[in-house]
Amino acid sequence: MNIQIFGTKKNPDTRKAERFFKERGIRAQFIDLKEKGMSKGELQSVAQAAGGLDALIDQDCRDEDLLALVRYIAPEQRLEKILENQGVLRQPIVRNGRQATVGYAPEVWKSWQ
Repeated sequence: MNIQIFGTKKNPDTRKAERFFKERGIRAQFIDLKEKGMSKGELQSVAQAAGGLDALIDQDCRDEDLLALVRYIAPEQRLEKILENQGVLRQPIVRNGRQATVGYAPEVWKSWQ
């Protein structure tokens, strides 16, 4: 397994995801969205596995203006706007090859083992 966890250090669900894999002895690479972020290819791959860009957007995002912009922007511009403002993504995003989950999803992760 090649597990990647995208999130921020302060997000409680991201910390729980890290703990989930650590407790099972599964190595997971943590990528801090505030420091590095996702590349365009990674974001597209995760969006495809998760059911589209809308599935990645955190509806409870603190930045309501940014959330509204991302929601109502033209679909062809949405990907670029999300890449510029990755704080609007729901966390954690956990990727295992071509599979991906958004949010805390231990029931899915167990099936990956």
